[in-house]
Amino acid sequence: MALIVQKFGGTSVKDRSRIFNVARIVANTRNAGNEVVVVVSAQGDTTDDLIAKAAEITGNPSSREMDMLLATGEQISISLLAMALQEIGVSAVSLTGWQAGFVTDRAYSRARIKRLDTERVESELARNRVVVVAGFQGLNRSDDITTLGRGGSDTSAVALAAALHADRCQIFTDVEGVYTADPRKIPKATRLKEITFDEMLELASLGAQVLNNRSVELAKKYGVELEVLSSINPIPGTIVKEETKVEGMLIKGVAKDDNVAVISILGVPDVPGMSFKVFSLLAQRNINVDIILQSSGDAGKKDLIFTVPLGDAESAMTVLKEHRNRFGGGEITVNKDCAKVSVVGAGMQSHPGVASRMFEALGGQNINIHMISTSEIKISVIIDKADADRAVAAIHDAFIQ
Repeated sequence: MALIVQKFGGTSVKDRSRIFNVARIVANTRNAGNEVVVVVSAQGDTTDDLIAKAAEITGNPSSREMDMLLATGEQISISLLAMALQEIGVSAVSLTGWQAGFVTDRAYSRARIKRLDTERVESELARNRVVVVAGFQGLNRSDDITTLGRGGSDTSAVALAAALHADRCQIFTDVEGVYTADPRKIPKATRLKEITFDEMLELASLGAQVLNNRSVELAKKYGVELEVLSSINPIPGTIVKEETKVEGMLIKGVAKDDNVAVISILGVPDVPGMSFKVFSLLAQRNINVDIILQSSGDAGKKDLIFTVPLGDAESAMTVLKEHRNRFGGGEITVNKDCAKVSVVGAGMQSHPGVASRMFEALGGQNINIHMISTSEIKISVIIDKADADRAVAAIHDAFIQ
């Protein structure tokens, strides 16, 4: 007997027919002789609808009260799915995140899991029940409800799989696996049979929306084998694991991220410690910085140019302008009309010319590159947002036929 953790996203449970479709998938897995734990997201656009309801009341809701509100979405999903399972003859019980043992830190709206007590889940499994758990949520040490942030249900599922020593964690989505690009925009995109944790982590961090990057980090840390597959089309999906046997594939995917802003600080004094003064201010406000470019300096001055998430751009600009005298008092600008396009693949470590081919593809489309970032298995460029879709198509054609 195997223990399988299955996670279903919001589109998979958006209405009655989809809920019963999920119930049948779960029932088939259980009838094959497996123990099953199911993690479910809020239905369809429920989270967005709840955010809109809060906006009707206030333009500045507290993070604590938003977590209290948003956690209700998953509670609707788990109760309905448990009812559907019972309706088709499967013994099932629904548990909220805190009933399932999720203990988090106190960072409302983007909490981290500190501990997971699986005693209740294991007790229900021992009673031969399917356990349906609300993803995305937990309880902090003050007994306040917390949420894990967008995509947090993936993290909940992987955490449960790790804690329960599950044989596999299946992530059901509205696509049939991990593709070399977004198949809805790139018709030539192909589905991958396998991909490594490192490659998937890069793709998830760079804009691919199939898996949450925190869930991939957790899976890699605890050796949880993932499978990404469709809840609509019952075909084998993509296995995400430590090593793959796919040979000869130079890159695994092309990703686009529109959630990017470029901030430029001009005329910063070219002296030691100045970069620390800038980036420590952003760190204190939990603003992540990605690509950083520093000019070589001219007349004792240099320019600092870096990217931040689009949603943090205004906060970053505010704090930087408040302290502009600490780093020279120069002009500070922000560009929100940009995007990050990346290629990812472990194969590029041993194959020269990847950057050249990528830049040739962009040049052939007359697309200008503003910034470049590289690692062992990825190359990212910042370009104008208006060029992003053409860039992805051109790069995909250059590498994947």
